[in-house]
This record gives sequence, C-alpha cells and structure tokens, in this order.
Amino acid sequence: MRIVLLALLVTTACASGRAGGPASRPNDPDARAWIDLFDGRSLAGWTPKIAKHDVGENFAETFRVRDGVIQARYDGYGGSYGNQFGHLYYDRPFSYYLLSLEYRFLGDLYPGAPSYTLRNSGVMIHSQDPRTMPRDQNFPISVEVQFLGGLGDGKARPTGNMCSPGTAVVFNGRLDPRHCINSTSKTIHGDAWVRTEVLVLGDSIVKTMIDGDTVLVYEKPQMAAGVVTGFDPKMLVPGKLLTGGFIALQAEGHPVDFRNVRVLNLEGCTDRRATNYKSYYVHSNPSACTYR
Repeated sequence: MRIVLLALLVTTACASGRAGGPASRPNDPDARAWIDLFDGRSLAGWTPKIAKHDVGENFAETFRVRDGVIQARYDGYGGSYGNQFGHLYYDRPFSYYLLSLEYRFLGDLYPGAPSYTLRNSGVMIHSQDPRTMPRDQNFPISVEVQFLGGLGDGKARPTGNMCSPGTAVVFNGRLDPRHCINSTSKTIHGDAWVRTEVLVLGDSIVKTMIDGDTVLVYEKPQMAAGVVTGFDPKMLVPGKLLTGGFIALQAEGHPVDFRNVRVLNLEGCTDRRATNYKSYYVHSNPSACTYR
C-alpha cells in the first residue's frame, strides 16, 4: 500500500512539471531536471539492435530522424519484413524514473510483417543491454509498454498495455502468466500523437498513463521464460527481479513516429544539505551528493 501511495504522489508531482524549463533559482530542489533523450536532430546517444543483424547496425535505416521525430520505417527491407524486429536503445540505463514520450502510427503494415503487428509498437523498459543480445535474438528480455492503434472495426483496442518478452509481472496481487495484460485506456484511432508517461520504481511498481489518465499499474517485474528466442541462456534467470535497465523504442513492422522522449530521474541525492538535493527523488544514492 505504501508503495502504491508513493507512486501516486510522485506521478502527481512529476506530471505537473514542464520538461526542460529553467530552475526558478540556483539549485532549486523543486525544479525538475528532465533529461531529453532525443535531441530532435539525430540518433546521438541511441544504439539500434535489429533481429538478424549485429548490435549497432541500423539495417536499411530502420530508425531515422525526419522533421524532428524518430521514425521507424521499412522501405529498405526488399519487400519482406522477415521478422527483423527492431529496437532502438538509449545508451544509459535507469532504475527509478518517469519516462515521457509521444508516438503516432502512420501508413500501412509492411508486407510480410506478422498480422498482430498492425498498428502495434511499444517502448521497452528494464531491458537487457543490447550488447548482450546474440545476432538472431528476436526481442530483448524486458517489459514492453505496448502501443496499439484502433483498426476502425468497432472493437476495443486499448493502448499502454503490458507485454512480457522473457519476463512476468505481479498484477492484482499475483504473478500473472499472461504475455500481455490490457490497460483500461480508450481505443485511439487515426494518426494523432498519443502522450505516454511511465512511472518506474525499480523492482517495485510500474504505472502507465495515456494522455494524462492512469490506465495500468503492476508490480515486481521479473525474468521468466517465454516469447523471447535466440537469447543467451545466461542472460535469463527465472524469478530474478528487474531493478533497472535500458529504454528502447520498438520497430515491429508498422510505421511509427516518436518525439519528445525524456526522462525525469527519481534516483539521486536525498540529503537536504547537498547542493544537488531534489525534493522529488524517491530512491537515495548518497554517492551522487555534492557539497559546497
């Protein structure tokens, strides 16, 4: 209960801040120090890993920057997708943080991509390091915040769901065996930008918000066999809690754009005497403290 209440308080405080805004005074403990992961011009700070290719190889320019957004495109795939699932990793791992980004779906599913990837993408959290993935591994061991778009068929298709490549989570008080757990979001049609926020508190709680509404909360992300293929067996220890990891944007066969990708780190110096103390930190890292 305490963790859930803390999560709600942190989300309320963090969501009200404006990313990138200047502090009102030097070393203001309440000024939110957002980190822009995407500079709007390049893929600097990001590393691609595409199934059937080596880490760092941006096959067919799957990930590219156009007009201030990160695009996932497949026009260089030669007419067949071939299960070349792609992920673009930010180079720094995080443990306690608030992730904020916007996404939108465009166009049509690429020929040969699995039918389930129609208007389907996501962002991976607590992901393994891409440098630990063999060439043919399909998905990273991670927790996926799954993005889905409406299909215009009158059927509900929520977004902000949880999917579990090589993982599992506790949902409603028990370890849930399902690969994907649907959120309570509305179905979002068309090519409008969708704002997503994900509150991640180490190995305790994950909370997903879509356009400002809380749509899913789960706990205790951990490794579990399933869905992931081609991985190094040493990297998957069933039952091991995930305390942190990498953030990765997904390219799964449908064109998708990402923008305004940023993180509010919630781990740092909690000593009020320090010059870099922040009131919103929820996890203490004494080694990060600096003093006059």
